[in-house]
Amino acid sequence: MNKQKRYQIFEILQQANPTPTTELNYQTHFELLIAVILSAQATDVSVNKATDKLYKIANTPEAILALGEEGLIDYIKSIGLYKSKAKNIIKTCQLLIEKYQSQVPSNRNDLESLPGVGRKTANVILNTAFGKPTMAVDTHIFRISNRINLAPGKNVNEVEQKLLRVIPKLFLKDAHHWLILHGRYICTAKKPKCGQCPIFDLCEYREKALFL
Repeated sequence: MNKQKRYQIFEILQQANPTPTTELNYQTHFELLIAVILSAQATDVSVNKATDKLYKIANTPEAILALGEEGLIDYIKSIGLYKSKAKNIIKTCQLLIEKYQSQVPSNRNDLESLPGVGRKTANVILNTAFGKPTMAVDTHIFRISNRINLAPGKNVNEVEQKLLRVIPKLFLKDAHHWLILHGRYICTAKKPKCGQCPIFDLCEYREKALFL
């Protein structure tokens, strides 16, 4: 895909949604961190249902730590991998209190030192909480990048690095959200809604799609 086409794609996505953001519910950086940890292999809808109840009772490192692992599980047991997530969240709360004055760190190394926080989660926090131009490649972004030839790659790391290189700087801060939302609602895995796609004329998958 050439540079002009990529620019046009993100220009269209920006016009359609000038201020994109995550669909996870949160009020503070800490609430966002916990929600993102919980969202691994889970839907934002399921996470929001759990955190809407949890955050009314505990929405600080100290308060969640006071719940303990079993107490936390009562709020998140509807989410996949809840046992390991509860264990990681309790350990993360301990570290935040002991090492970071209960504040979510704003750099990658410190974030990735927290239990349950890998590169993708760190990228989401850096982008959504701190406005840094990172690219958290989930299944949606990986699929779109390969499907429309935006930044094809064999694995998420390769796609991430390509996207950071080829997306125009003007759009880079918000590109993560645009691509996720596009993949979630339009460029879906099994039956992409090409008839509703605002970038269909620029999509390099469209020639195949016309015959589906």
